[in-house]
Amino acid sequence: MNKITSFIQKTIIATITIISFPVIALKSDIQQLLNISSDKQSVDFKKNIIIFKNNVIIKQGSIDIRANKVVVTRQKNNLNKIMIESIGSPVTFYQLQDNGKQTKGQATNIRYEVDKKIIILTGNASIKQLDSYIIGNKITYIISEQKIEAFSKKGNQVTTVLLPTQLKK
Repeated sequence: MNKITSFIQKTIIATITIISFPVIALKSDIQQLLNISSDKQSVDFKKNIIIFKNNVIIKQGSIDIRANKVVVTRQKNNLNKIMIESIGSPVTFYQLQDNGKQTKGQATNIRYEVDKKIIILTGNASIKQLDSYIIGNKITYIISEQKIEAFSKKGNQVTTVLLPTQLKK
């Protein structure tokens, strides 16, 4: 396998990872065909960057992500260090869980640092499941710890609404 093919395959795998939040994933989603469409796509092999621009739609199983731009970057000296950044007004995502619950989210920017296993939503960030939700300026999801941290802008607060009856199901 040549370097170009290997780079593209590894980058696609990294892209799959961003759209597979382990806590909110339908298990069969990761096994489904990944389809990325956009008005423009470009690859810079020297810089290890793939850019998807304008009307970016990422679909895989129940997963649906929409953004204005998605940039996938791999460091040359550390091929395990991959960052995927989705930019939009807003970036939106939707996914169905195994229990049938829908999870929706949005933010101005969603960044996934693959090596750190951290997903960061910034700018009017929100995650909603049924009638429960969390809203803040920044929401960080630490995958390995299955932990969410939410932060507000100065002078504002993070808002969380939980419906206990829905959380038990």
